[in-house]
Parts: sequence; structure tokens; C-alpha cells
Amino acid sequence: MNIELMPKNGALPCEVTADDDNGVFTIRKEDTSGEVFNNFSSLKGWIHQHWNEEQFVHSNEFHQLLSFLDQYEKEM
Repeated sequence: MNIELMPKNGALPCEVTADDDNGVFTIRKEDTSGEVFNNFSSLKGWIHQHWNEEQFVHSNEFHQLLSFLDQYEKEM
């Protein structure tokens, strides 16, 4: 799963990557710095703690991200 969201305070999209097969769980933030996680639950927890719909140009993108995360977790 690879999802991009356009932040209000950045020129490049934020990016969330969750690839359980290859053990890749990363986030690129609005300032282009990133976070690397050891597992999916850590990635999901970080998103819930640090991001909200008001940070993104289209709030529905954030809600879609949350739906994708829930679906991804069910399929694991």
C-alpha cells in the first residue's frame, strides 16, 4: 500500500507506505523528513497521534487513508 496526501504546508505530497511482505513501513511528512517503523501498528499509531484532516488540502484524502489502513489491517 502506497498512499499520497497533499499537505496544506508543503510542496510535495506526504506519503505512507505499508508493505508487510517486505517489512517496509514508512511515512514522508510535509517537511519531506520521514519516519520509519518496525511494524504496521506503529505506523498506524503514529498517524493517529500526529496527523488530522485539517493538515491536508483535501480532508477526504485523510479519511481515505484511515479507511485504507483499516482494510490493510484486516487483510494482514
